[in-house]
Amino acid sequence: MKENIYSRNAVHEALRAKRRQIFSIEIAEGAQEKGTLAEIVKLASQQKIKVNRVPRGRLDKIHQNHQGVIAEVSGYPYSDVVEILDSIKNEPPFILILDSLQDPQNFGTLIRTAEAVGVHGIVIPLARTVEVTPSVVNASSGASEHLLIARSNLSQAMDALKDANVWLVGLDQAGAEVEAGSRHLKGALGLVVGSEGEGLHDLTRRKCDIVLK
Repeated sequence: MKENIYSRNAVHEALRAKRRQIFSIEIAEGAQEKGTLAEIVKLASQQKIKVNRVPRGRLDKIHQNHQGVIAEVSGYPYSDVVEILDSIKNEPPFILILDSLQDPQNFGTLIRTAEAVGVHGIVIPLARTVEVTPSVVNASSGASEHLLIARSNLSQAMDALKDANVWLVGLDQAGAEVEAGSRHLKGALGLVVGSEGEGLHDLTRRKCDIVLK
């Protein structure tokens, strides 16, 4: 499956990450090819990816917030829990589990923040959740292209993390108060976050080792 990702950071990070096949890149005619856009052209040349200069109106028809560049790419390369755990070397796992998040902007922001603070991977459910769409890639400023994101049965994924001695901490308004420096937030850690409207589902909550707020 092919899709179009847009905006300079999103396309740039997809080129840097090399986790997707990039079929072509289109740049708006007249766009000043400096800074990130110049780096996109350079990386595309190094990776032998065709770059076409096209009328800006063509990009506008695909997405209004393109910032002068759009890339046609393969679908998002989802990971799995085993791959995430195997990728972690010489430090405790730090995993983010998202229980049925719905808003693409929120998802993108969480991905960007997660990568910045050293999260090793994100787990999302197979259904009833926002996926990694081009809008999410854009909202994450391309962080989605580097961070491993698994789609999985959430109950099974949480069991697998427990088997790997990851402590699962649910975050919910009805949870217990947490003190600074709490032992619950040290070592191998999985933070479990609920949806915007409903919070944690009952089964997800029961799978957590503790629920904090």
